[in-house]
Amino acid sequence: MLTSLRTDPGALLPPSRPRPVRDERHATSTDWRHALPVVSNGAVTLRELRTSDARALLELLTHDEVARFISPPPTTVEGFERFIAWARRERAAGRYICFAVVPDGMDTAVGIFQIRQLDPAFETAEWGFALGKAFWGTGVFASAARLAVEFAFETAGIHRLEARAAVANGRGNGALSKIGAVREATLRRSFLRDGRFYDQALWSIVRDDWRRAKAVWGAAVH
Repeated sequence: MLTSLRTDPGALLPPSRPRPVRDERHATSTDWRHALPVVSNGAVTLRELRTSDARALLELLTHDEVARFISPPPTTVEGFERFIAWARRERAAGRYICFAVVPDGMDTAVGIFQIRQLDPAFETAEWGFALGKAFWGTGVFASAARLAVEFAFETAGIHRLEARAAVANGRGNGALSKIGAVREATLRRSFLRDGRFYDQALWSIVRDDWRRAKAVWGAAVH
């Protein structure tokens, strides 16, 4: 289960795109920039990434089927450790959120959910996700996605969440549709992977729609 998320720190923002400067006038009143909270719904827990997650993430997220439509992930344990350290620095700067996905009864991450700033106020953001293949079709994605979206809108104060998934990525697009995202456009030849350009679907969820949808499939955080 995946979208075009970034596990390469250098790929978070393209070099040609200036890094946004956070406008502190719009900063949320939460302390997530100091440390991500642990959020759970009984089926899955989202928490801060730990250095000890690096080995499991290497094994799970570099699988050919998982990595096919994401920016190339690190290829070593050390590479994932550097990514985790970078994710914490970016979170502390208020630009980026990365949750580890931990199913009930486990302690180690089996995937990640990322949310990255697209404007200085962090009111528009892009999110992406990757989940180990063994956990596809188990309900882990849906449970984790609801927690991540709830956090984005109700804690981080985000107004609009965008996602990009290669049009050829049927599983990723299907997952976004199931949680209520709206497909807005096709971004032609916008994603380069292994020397090939892919069309991407642009999806969005806005906060007001999310709040209405919660009455249908339940609030995410307990």
